[in-house]
This record gives sequence, structure tokens and C-alpha cells, in this order.
Amino acid sequence: MTHAEALPAWAALLTAFFVLLGASLTLIGAIGTLQLRTFFERIHAPTLGTSWGTGAIVIGSMICFSVLQTRFVLHEILIGIFVTVTTPVTLMLLARAALYRDRTEGNVEVPPHEVVAQKDGSGEPTGS
Repeated sequence: MTHAEALPAWAALLTAFFVLLGASLTLIGAIGTLQLRTFFERIHAPTLGTSWGTGAIVIGSMICFSVLQTRFVLHEILIGIFVTVTTPVTLMLLARAALYRDRTEGNVEVPPHEVVAQKDGSGEPTGS
């Protein structure tokens, strides 16, 4: 069961463009995850790829289903909002867990709390 034949050519082309753009951005994020060296470098690539890729796919879906008028567009907007809100929160939780782990294990590449506080200028440890 497909509705592709009911979709006008201009809408099909726009939908295909945005879906391919979103898939490409997500693929770039996945490749970045594989290519970057450290955990802290790796967490940026999938976050940006997921956010921008989701945005493009949501736009393509909104165009397709708005033209077909089979359902209300609010679903796609909510999906985009939830992905945009939850991705940075997940990133922050993963980064804090990795930072705590590295500090607990005594990793020399991670600055201790005192160095972070001095750079901040407040004299107080920041974060965690």
C-alpha cells in the first residue's frame, strides 16, 4: 500500500531531496563517530548529524504528508522537538559520565576539578 502515485512530482522531488539530505547528514555523523579518536571528540559528530539529519527528514515528511493530506503535520513537529531536546541532554549525560570515569581512573588527559575552577575564575569547581 503506497501513496507515492498520488504525490505530485514537485512534492516527490522535494521530499526525496530532504530525505536524502537527512540521511547523508546522519551518515556523516556516523562516519565521524568511527573516525574521531577520543570519546569527547566522538560525541559531537553523531549529535550534530542526528539533529540536522532529523530536521531534514522531518521537513521531507511534513511536505509529503501535507500534500497527501492523510494526517496532521503536528506529529513531525513533535518528533523534531523531542529529538532536538533529548539529544543534547543525552550528550551532556554521556560526557559527564565519561569525565567522572576518567577523573576517577586518573586519566592524565582530563583536567582535574581545580584546573577547571581556575580557568573559570570563580575559584569554585564548576559542573559535576
